[in-house]
Amino acid sequence: MSKQSPTRFPTEGMGEAYEKLLKLTMEEAKLLKEKTGPILHKLIDTTSEKISELGELTEEEAEKISQYLKRDLREAASYMTETGADFKKWLAIDTEIIEDFLLEQFKQAADQTKIELAKLKAAGETAEYHTGEITGPGVLLCDACGENLHFHKAGHIPPCAKCNGTHFHRLFCQ
Repeated sequence: MSKQSPTRFPTEGMGEAYEKLLKLTMEEAKLLKEKTGPILHKLIDTTSEKISELGELTEEEAEKISQYLKRDLREAASYMTETGADFKKWLAIDTEIIEDFLLEQFKQAADQTKIELAKLKAAGETAEYHTGEITGPGVLLCDACGENLHFHKAGHIPPCAKCNGTHFHRLFCQ
C-alpha cells in the first residue's frame, strides 16, 4: 500500500494550513498539564509532522508552516512581555474582523509562549518577515518604504505593493 501524495496547497492555501496547524496544536495543548513555550513549540512540530504524514502537506511545507507559526508566537509573546500591552495591540488591527475562534487560539498560544519568555527574559530580537513566507493576522511594515501590509487572517506575504520590497517587520500599536 503506497502513501498518498500530499495535497498541494497553492500559496494562498498555506494560510489555511497555518490556521489548521494552530487549531490542532491548541486542541492538543488543552490536554497537557504543563503548557510552557518549549512544550508548545514541540507540540507544533509534532502536529505539523502528523499533518505531513496524513499527506496534507509535504514535509518541507509542514516545516515551513511550523516555523512561521513559532516565529509569530515568539514575536507576539516578546511584544506582550516587553511592553505589558494587550495581545490586541500586537495585532495592530481591528479584532472584530478576525474570526473569534482563530483569535482565541492564537492568543492562547501566544500567552503560553509569553510565560516562557518572561521566565527566560531573553533579549527579544525583532522577528523578520519575508515575501513568500506565511504570517498570522496583524500588520507588517515594509523595511524599504514603510508601507503597511494588513493581514486579517493567516496568509502569504506578498512583495510590497508600493515598492516591491521583500523584507518586513511587525507593526505594533502604541
